[in-house]
Amino acid sequence: MLSMTTDYANVHADDCPEPYLRHIAEAGYSHVHWCHQWLGDFVYSDAEIEQIGLWLKEFGLGVTDIHGSAGQQKAWMALEEYRRLAGVELVENRIQMAARLGTDVVIMHLPPHMNAEEKGPQWDQARKTLDELEPCARRCGVRIALENGDFDLIERLLGLYAEDYIGLCYDCGHGNHGNMSGSGLDRLEAGMKDRVISVHLHDNDGVSDLHDIPFRGTVDWPRLACLIAESSYRKWVNLETLMMSTDIEDEDEFLALCYKAGTDFAEMIARCKSGEDS
Repeated sequence: MLSMTTDYANVHADDCPEPYLRHIAEAGYSHVHWCHQWLGDFVYSDAEIEQIGLWLKEFGLGVTDIHGSAGQQKAWMALEEYRRLAGVELVENRIQMAARLGTDVVIMHLPPHMNAEEKGPQWDQARKTLDELEPCARRCGVRIALENGDFDLIERLLGLYAEDYIGLCYDCGHGNHGNMSGSGLDRLEAGMKDRVISVHLHDNDGVSDLHDIPFRGTVDWPRLACLIAESSYRKWVNLETLMMSTDIEDEDEFLALCYKAGTDFAEMIARCKSGEDS
């Protein structure tokens, strides 16, 4: 099994997903990482979720997880209470969507400048939001995966909530990016690998968050494979690669190269699990 992000050809992810789902299925992938509409305040209606489900069934695709939106005006951890409450509704929309589409994880970004210390109004807003979302998440059988940026902040939050509610989405590009806690593999190995419930796999040059195809940059893939093999992650390879980071213009060619890279990495993980690479 292998998963591809739905926004591979359109980073804004605000257009009709049907052509991308068709291309992904034709390229041989079994699942998608739902990344459409993750940048704004878009709320999926019942009709839209139903249609997405029909497309997925038509193309024989499952959903690995859903990238929720931290929102623009509807911002789940905003200091303004009305914006925060609107953001809670937006995340609940994605949680309910995940349950309806048969997946159990919604990935969320934390505010980029949030203080890791347990003090201040933003911390209070974060706690209120996570407390308020928990009943919906548990009712739907969906966990929230906090995507790594500030590991100190995420580690504090993981310590406050049960693992069957909050986990870690390990984005290896962020973990390899100097401006986004580039010591990601060290932090995984030091203890956070036991909370991994989602992965975003792509490559970069260690400077910019490129979302390039694996094995074309500086991510330490052999080490990452063994850490994933030892982690609590139980799903399949999930690619979050973007055509715009390459010189490839043909979607089919791009998807084929990503498929080969994803398959190779899955084999690396399997070897680590079997002890061949220990």
